[in-house]
Amino acid sequence: MTAPHDRPTASELLEALREWMEGELLPSLEGRLQFHTRVAINSLDIVRREIDLGAEQQLTHAEVLSTLGFGSDEELAIAIRNGDFDSNLISLLTTLRPIVEDKVRVSNPKYLRS
Repeated sequence: MTAPHDRPTASELLEALREWMEGELLPSLEGRLQFHTRVAINSLDIVRREIDLGAEQQLTHAEVLSTLGFGSDEELAIAIRNGDFDSNLISLLTTLRPIVEDKVRVSNPKYLRS
């Protein structure tokens, strides 16, 4: 969706910048600057995936929290610290799995293929 902005979208701009950095800039660099450019490219990838996947993942996140009876991560964290799930930890981990997988899909989706 591009409204209210025209194309290119933010995601398309990030991809164009990434392609330029990887294809044109990176090969001309060495050492520390090349490493930092790779870090920048990875950062662009993370931002692009967050933009592309964020809305759907936000819904999933809210649904999982609601399933557990919480309105926020903070409430869930307090319950975990209080030991509310100590007797049913496996069930909690199973319920939270979609949230963790969504985080990995943004940060480094290659880890999901392992």
